[in-house]
Amino acid sequence: MAVTGRIDGVPSDVWHQEVLAPQFAHEAEHLLPHYLAIEKALLLEYLRMGLVDPQGAAVVADRLATIDPDAIRADPEQNMSDISFAVERHVQAGTTPPFPAWHVDRSRNDLQVCAQLMAARDNLQAVAADLAAFGHAVTALAARYTDTPMPGHTHGQAAQIITPGYHLAALAAETTAALRRMLHTYDETDACPLGSGAMAGQELPWDRPRLAALLGFARTQPHALVGVASRTWTTAIATDLASYAAVLSRFTTDLMTWSGAGFGFLDLPDELAGISAAMPQKRNFPVLERIRGRCAHVVGRAADLVAGQRNTPYTNTVEVSKETGAHLHVQTVAMRSLLRLAHAVVTGATFRTDRMRAACAEDHLGGFTLANRLTLDCGIPWRTAQIIAGRYVRHAVDRGLSAQRPDPGLLRACAAESGHTAEPADVLLTESFDIDRALRAKRSAGSAHPERVQDLLAEQQRELDRLEAEFTQRAGNRTAAAGHLDTLLAVPERP
Repeated sequence: MAVTGRIDGVPSDVWHQEVLAPQFAHEAEHLLPHYLAIEKALLLEYLRMGLVDPQGAAVVADRLATIDPDAIRADPEQNMSDISFAVERHVQAGTTPPFPAWHVDRSRNDLQVCAQLMAARDNLQAVAADLAAFGHAVTALAARYTDTPMPGHTHGQAAQIITPGYHLAALAAETTAALRRMLHTYDETDACPLGSGAMAGQELPWDRPRLAALLGFARTQPHALVGVASRTWTTAIATDLASYAAVLSRFTTDLMTWSGAGFGFLDLPDELAGISAAMPQKRNFPVLERIRGRCAHVVGRAADLVAGQRNTPYTNTVEVSKETGAHLHVQTVAMRSLLRLAHAVVTGATFRTDRMRAACAEDHLGGFTLANRLTLDCGIPWRTAQIIAGRYVRHAVDRGLSAQRPDPGLLRACAAESGHTAEPADVLLTESFDIDRALRAKRSAGSAHPERVQDLLAEQQRELDRLEAEFTQRAGNRTAAAGHLDTLLAVPERP
């Protein structure tokens, strides 16, 4: 039986090998379960509309149940190397032919986009689970280092004393924010396009809300053209992933800096380390380079998805739905891979408290505190206090004085140059450049103060738990819908 009467030829070898067969393989591996779920939902609708009796529906359901990736193959002559035609042929090849109206008033356009969207929902759910697990690992590591001093940097220079816990709490905050965006994207895109037809809707009275519910969608896509033409959902998902990958690459850069020989703040276990083939003294961490490299892949795929839609007509096209849309799956694979690697790094990381404290002692990181104290304790105007504090640090560095060996006389001389008195100079310097005191000098919410960091981490942990529960609920809705679909087909009867 021919697939079409419009053309007589079959796909050429080059067309089959370069395009159709790879597309078929991709859909058989990643979309086939969704295609079959859609066929089951449509079968129940044929039953509801009286186009088939329960026995006829059971015949088709039994044939659908025999389909798996091994049961169908791309065949230019038999199915034009198209998975939809392959499913159709498989059902028709049974001993009992399907009812005459099977596949009447149908289009591949809404079938394909519905399957793609169902797969994208599953992938987004999987990424969210990986991201939540990573967030928990980050908060656990941060909680171990909320009162361990380390230099914080701005513009590539040591600036103020913070802790690893404080820095990692920022990564945890970015992680929970990404999960919130993903949950919003999931809900915004949870609209079933099935029933949109080729582009203008369908001619039979399909119960589209019922189809949406049977497939685990929250609602229908109300506009048929939007249903088959829009791929905003692909760019929304891709943007969420790319945004977080860009952030994670920045934190990974910090980890690379901290683990380098110039700092030596961070260490990873041997299981995540590499060696140099030529320099036996080296102990490298290429896993961090891999993470940052894969972050670039995630960002790049998002650009591909946007570029692939630009300047295309607003309708269903293979260029958008298949050629461009496949990048979303590739992006998801890269995202999940880098999250697994990052999770391993975070769970295996340890911080060298001795090296970090020594680095804090090398620089005059209390200059900001000293300027504040000169204003608040000595009544020196703020800008003048900044000048005095900066002048003191410059002269102290020139004389080789560390922050832990202050010179009260030098501070008095610097203040006198501006016509002011800085007393008690010894107390001002000792307290301003005290490493542990510097952490607790910050009192505002969200600061590096150990207690404020603990507050942040506790809130982030609660938010991670909440977001996990939200995603789990949505996954449960999809699972329940799939079970309900199979139950209805097991004993088909009219509503």
